[in-house]
Amino acid sequence: MSDTGGRSEKTNASASGVPPTRRRELVDKRVTNALALGVIWCFALATVAALGSLLLYVVINGARELANPIEFIFSWPKGVNAEGGIWPTIQSTLYATGLAMIIVTPIAVLAAVYLAEYAVQGRLVSVIRFAADSLASVPSIVMGLFGLALFVEAAGIGFSALSAALALSFLMLPIVMRTTEEAIRSVPKYIRWGSYGLGASKWQTVSRVVLPAALPRILTGLLLATGRAAGETAVVIYTMGTSLNAPISPLEGGRTMPVHVMLMAMEGINLKAAYGTALLLVIMVLAFNLTARYIVRRTRRMQG
Repeated sequence: MSDTGGRSEKTNASASGVPPTRRRELVDKRVTNALALGVIWCFALATVAALGSLLLYVVINGARELANPIEFIFSWPKGVNAEGGIWPTIQSTLYATGLAMIIVTPIAVLAAVYLAEYAVQGRLVSVIRFAADSLASVPSIVMGLFGLALFVEAAGIGFSALSAALALSFLMLPIVMRTTEEAIRSVPKYIRWGSYGLGASKWQTVSRVVLPAALPRILTGLLLATGRAAGETAVVIYTMGTSLNAPISPLEGGRTMPVHVMLMAMEGINLKAAYGTALLLVIMVLAFNLTARYIVRRTRRMQG
């Protein structure tokens, strides 16, 4: 009987093709994988729920102010409670972020071209990349104090849109530079080889072939960096000030939308305007992110 039982066990093991020890390992891996996926899903749902509740709260409280969007967007604040529109804050936000984008784009793109196409890959390039990654992790309050000390006081520019743009460019620089470098590296090599085969020089290949091919991803990184700069508060409040006016010259101060939200909420002057401004700011940042995603999808579709 024992010989028969032993032969039957060997027959079952050989029929399944998997030893018993291996089957237990597979079961343990499946259980561990299921538990890990469950934990990840729980944290992901908690994150989405927190974000959704925050957005819902802002939408519910800010929708009343946007019931008449033309008046709220294009009129000026009135009275002690700053009732009315927020046009000066919108103009200040667009002014500061636009100047920062103009400042950072050529510097970041040229630095990325050097790192990806011309630099000898070694210790110096590793140090530059590490410095860029470290700069991206600097808290905004530290960057604001740096801008206050360097641009407002040491350089004598004062509280102005130019000081805010220079400080914001330090926040945008690592994002745009690293995104541009990865975009250039993702361009297939056979495109470069074809350009060299036609007699083009290195710079002609980079400027007329590689950069146009990587342009959609470069624009994506630039839009994401601009969206982050538009939502910054600490950097702008220390470099641009809180004056409620619409700057015309880069040397004039102003109040951006995040600063306006903070002042209205902290001082309790006009919570309705604060919620309305916050909702409009969320819509603007969301528009930047959706535009970036659209560019990425369209690029993949064209390359696919």
